[in-house]
Order: sequence, then C-alpha cells, then structure tokens
Amino acid sequence: MSGTRRRGRTPVEAAGRGSRGRTGGPAGRTGGTGRTRLTRRGRILVWGAGVTSVVVLGVGGVGAWVYNDLNNNINSADVDDKLGENRPENLSPGSKNIMIVGSDSRDGANAKYGKDLTTMQSDTLMVLHIPADRKWASVVSFPRDSWVEIPSCEKGDGSSSSPHHFKINEAFALGGSNGKVGEAAACSIKTVEANTGLRIDHFMSVDFSGFKGMVDALEGIEVCPKQAIHDKKSHLDIEAGCQTVKGETALAYVRVRYGVGDGSDIGRIGRQQEFMDALAKKAKSKLTSPDAMYGFLQSITKSLTTDPDMAGIKPLYGLADELKGIPSDRLSFLTVPNYGREADQPTDKANVVWQYPQAADLFTSLAKDKEVTKAQLEAARKNVVYASSVRVQVLNGTGVSGRAAAVAEKLKDAGYTVTGTGNAPETVTRTAVTYPAGLESQAAVLASRLPGGKATADASAAPGVVTLVVGPELKIGDVA
Repeated sequence: MSGTRRRGRTPVEAAGRGSRGRTGGPAGRTGGTGRTRLTRRGRILVWGAGVTSVVVLGVGGVGAWVYNDLNNNINSADVDDKLGENRPENLSPGSKNIMIVGSDSRDGANAKYGKDLTTMQSDTLMVLHIPADRKWASVVSFPRDSWVEIPSCEKGDGSSSSPHHFKINEAFALGGSNGKVGEAAACSIKTVEANTGLRIDHFMSVDFSGFKGMVDALEGIEVCPKQAIHDKKSHLDIEAGCQTVKGETALAYVRVRYGVGDGSDIGRIGRQQEFMDALAKKAKSKLTSPDAMYGFLQSITKSLTTDPDMAGIKPLYGLADELKGIPSDRLSFLTVPNYGREADQPTDKANVVWQYPQAADLFTSLAKDKEVTKAQLEAARKNVVYASSVRVQVLNGTGVSGRAAAVAEKLKDAGYTVTGTGNAPETVTRTAVTYPAGLESQAAVLASRLPGGKATADASAAPGVVTLVVGPELKIGDVA
C-alpha cells in the first residue's frame, strides 16, 4: 500500500491491545508457537502469497502474451483511504509486513460451502514479515477463533460498524459485507494493526476457487492423514494413509477442523502449512510442463487480489526473489501464543485469547526487526498466566472522577479479577503498575496490555494483588 506513513500508536504501545469478550476455548489447549524446520530441498511457502515464488519463477520462460494474460488476471484494491489516521509507525524502515488472507467468501462458485455464514470471512489469516536485511523471515498465523478487538470499519452499505470484540475473522466479513475483497481486507488490516501494533504494508487475498484450480492443474497433492477423516461440515470423507487429493477433496482437507485431531483451529493451521509445502514442491516439479504450469498460473492469478503496489507479475517476482534468498532454516512459521478463553470466561468453550506478555513480545520483536527464536516461543508455551489469575486493584491517579471504575470494567471484560477500585494517594503524571514479591509474572501480563506499560516491584505494595494506578495519558479504549 502506497502513501506517507501516518503517526499512530507504536507497536510497543499497541501490541497489548486485544482479546476479551463473551466466549472462549478449552483452558488446557495452548496454541502451537514452535518454528517449523524446513526441508533442505525446499521452503514452506505462505498460504497463497508464498506460492507466487513458484509462479513467477515459471513465468520467466513464457511469451509476452502469456505474461500479459497472467498480469491482467490479478485484481487490485486500494485500501489506504479506509485505514484511518491512527496507524502504527514503521519502526524498521526497509522491512515489509504483508497480510495474507485465504478468503472464505460464500458468493458465486463458493456458495455451496455454506449458506449459514456471513458473506465473507477470512478462513486463513497470516502476516509475512520480511526484515530489512532479507536474511530471515517469519510467517505469523492468527487462529481465526482469536477473540480480539474489532475496530470501527466501513461497511459495504456506507455505514460504519461500532468497535466491539469478536473472532478475528469477523473483520473480513464486516468490511466485505458488499462482497468486495478490498473493503474486507481493509477491516482485517485495521484489526491486525490495532491488536498487534504491526504496520501492514501490503495485502494479498486468495479465494477458494483459485485454490482448487491450483491443485487440479498439478494433478493433485499427496497427503498422509494418520487417521480417517469423516466430517460432514467440510464434506470430507477420506481414509487414513497416503493418497492424492484434488478438487473439492483437497479444499476440504485444508479446511477440515472438527473431524480430525483435537478439533481446534490450531491443528488446522499446521495441516495447511504442510499442505502448502507439498503444493510448492509439486509446482516446482511441474515447471517443465507448459500445460500444467499455465493452468496453475491462471488459477492463482485469477484468484488473487492485492494492493496496487503488489498487483502484477513484476512485483510478485520481486517478492519471490526476496524469499528465495532466505536460508531454509531461517524462514519460520509461528502461531500467536494463545490459550483457551474458557480459562478466563468459563462459558466460552469455542475461542482462544492471546497469551500475554508473550504475544506482545512477539509483535514488538517483529516491529523492531528482531528475529524470534524457537527457544523464545517454546518458553512462551510453558509459562501460561491466565488473565483470570491476575488479581488487580485499580486506583484513580488522574483526579478525574470515574476513571478507575471505567478501567476496572474493561479489565473485567478481559477476564481479569478486579479486587476493588479507589483513589490513589496523590495524582500522577503516568500510569503505573506495581506488585509485591512473588507476583512478577502476573504484573507482567497486566502491564503488557497497557500502552507502554511497565511493571515495577514495590515492597510496600498491597499483598496478593497487582496495583494499577491510572494516569491521565491512559485512554479507556487502549485498556486490554
């Protein structure tokens, strides 16, 4: 997306904003946060966007008419005027953040996949981070059951939605209520930026029908499920063992959720990543087959919508060239650290919330162009502190009546246990989080959810609780 970068919250300020609301997932289920080690012969490529590496490498030897044909297939949508002014800053000039969406549209050829859903949804949502030095890259997956803040977005009928909390994939549906991918992508970009603090530079969206065409052009992809999958929702009915899938079966395989494993979106993310690895390798093997490659290229380019700066074979080739130079062991797939929201909201057994401060640390590291290691993410999985286990007293240090109560309500909505509210002994200039001995982890969770939040040990702090003194700079909308 082109245009001058606008002043907004920094990633450190914005990374803490995120999940809370009405419903959640099994408390014991934490999201996969590890790094997938890639094979020597190839690299796992991103859902839709990564496959362009294969696409453009195959374009080099074709005639000009084929180049123009494929180039004209790609749709573009300018979303800059729909993103507002309060956007995160880019803290690492030269780096790129590309949002990649697998479109779950129910219009046209995709209508048969379900009539009970909103018109458009993001079935898969990722951010590809390419650092300024181009020596590594990270792909961060966002579980579509992530319970996050959905900011106000322009809707297809000209109205705007109100800020609220819901599953992250609803953003695509809200913006795309008129069936237009650009508007859908704009709301998803706003949502990702608001909840991560990462500045999104480009976007790509690939729809269902294009995915099927890619697979069929390659004469199917081999998968090896360890157990039989019989799932009515995804229309998938296959036995265990290695087999080649194509068409509707291939699509159902990457979409299936409830009929395999633990039924979580986390498991589906891993299956999708493995499938895209196999798809990329199969495409490479078909580079010498003109018919197969032309069908493959036609399918992906027709299904692709991007921002204007990425809408063409030439910019996609540039992206491919950057990706192919990254060592295979430094291209990592990550999932935002998370846990079942049931731990904070017992009635919610369906959704997940992001694990803090680990999620904020991940976003801030990428914003500052710092590579996230496997060791860091493995540690995040082992040290879960549920919001509900953080006991907080909220004190008003602003001198403005009602501020402590308003902040306390926001924290309760996020699952925190608020023990009481009151006035601070004196007014303060900045918000502060303090804690007694033994509550360092709980204080870190709370502090990471506040703009620029830091926690400080205080021997005189009230025992058994973390104390939040609300300062004048803290906006109610920025809490949790």
